[in-house]
Amino acid sequence: MSTVEQSRHLATAIPGPRSSELMARKNAAVARGVGTTVPAYAVRASGGIVEDADGNRLIDLGSGIAVTTIGNSAPRVVEAVAAQAAEFTHTCFMVTPYEKYVAVAEALNRLTPGTGEKRSALFNSGSEAVENAVKIARSYTHKQAVVSFDHAYHGRTNLTMALTAKSMPYKHGFGPFAPEIYRAPLSYPFRDAEFGGKEMATDGELAARRAITVIDKQVGAENLAAVIIEPIQGEGGFIVPAEGFLPALLDWCRANDVVFIADEVQTGFARTGAMFACEHEGIVPDLIVTAKGIAGGMPLSAVTGRVEIMDAPHVSGLGGTYGGNPTACAAALATIETIEADGLVERAAHLESLMKNKLGRIQAEDDRVGDVRGRGAMIAVELVKSGTTEPDAELTKALCAAAHRAGVIVLSCGTFGNVLRFLPPLSISDELLLEGLDVIARILADL
Repeated sequence: MSTVEQSRHLATAIPGPRSSELMARKNAAVARGVGTTVPAYAVRASGGIVEDADGNRLIDLGSGIAVTTIGNSAPRVVEAVAAQAAEFTHTCFMVTPYEKYVAVAEALNRLTPGTGEKRSALFNSGSEAVENAVKIARSYTHKQAVVSFDHAYHGRTNLTMALTAKSMPYKHGFGPFAPEIYRAPLSYPFRDAEFGGKEMATDGELAARRAITVIDKQVGAENLAAVIIEPIQGEGGFIVPAEGFLPALLDWCRANDVVFIADEVQTGFARTGAMFACEHEGIVPDLIVTAKGIAGGMPLSAVTGRVEIMDAPHVSGLGGTYGGNPTACAAALATIETIEADGLVERAAHLESLMKNKLGRIQAEDDRVGDVRGRGAMIAVELVKSGTTEPDAELTKALCAAAHRAGVIVLSCGTFGNVLRFLPPLSISDELLLEGLDVIARILADL
């Protein structure tokens, strides 16, 4: 069981000699297109700390991009994976099925929003699950077009690159992309206040009407299989739509026989202070896509939804060799048990109050902090040039690099590259979280 002392400690400069040596090996062996963010090679992690190859202990405010939500090497997950690996590591569910796949599907059908009869299918990555959700929606509706939104991120495969908004680094040079993908304007309150006025920034139904007008005119409901949206955008900048935006969009989809797909890859499994972010506005999507936090660090993803939609594809139309791998399923069951037994939904809400209080005080003293937003343990700071709303990507890049050198893992995101995102594991202590934010505050002041 991985246990690491829960304190920040700098044994060497970051990167230290061993991490530098490993980076040289990486550059000689790994394709250039696979980038890395923090110049420290991990050897152990637990709670809120990642220990690197040089003995440095870094405060983890990234959770492997929202994957180790319950904490790295969580005890129940380690035990479940070891036990399953000792029994069998793979048979392929489509060849010789096994109970844990069924148990994960049952758990997802129980946990996801909505009380109606549901079905689930398991895959490996968020991108793969998104692709399958689109396949399912097209099969059910016998229509082809799909709408995604400004600032969206849905993956790096050909279809999901088409759904993703940002060109560099996700799409640039990799086209042509899958056809019949269209884009609509999102509700982005901070930016809508600048360009659309206060009413557009605060009235989600008005912002939804703007989006629906674009969809009606450019696509037409009679051609539209699905609308896919992240209830809180991830890579796009942790954008929380104005209240009312998601329900109005869902109502329009229901009235026009369009499948509403919620991409909860980054927001799912207690991350936002609810089991799923859709719950904050009480919406019940037709299909919900999950991955990342689903299995405590093991590769697993899923599509869950209304039985009549999920059962539309023909037998053997869905699947994949590794989809619902037994060790990943064991990890998912242990992850769900941990969330429920340890009260981690409530823990995420507590971390939100800590982060928003601290970051709100920084914002009050520094006009380069344009916006503080998010839910649960998914909080963002949008950085701008002093006295303006102009995005400051250079400041963001410099702050992240300095934080990494100081032993704090923090990530950036956003269409304009100017958003700091905080995704601490829910097992982090209050003290470590606040120390990490203090380090970032000091660096921001120095910059």
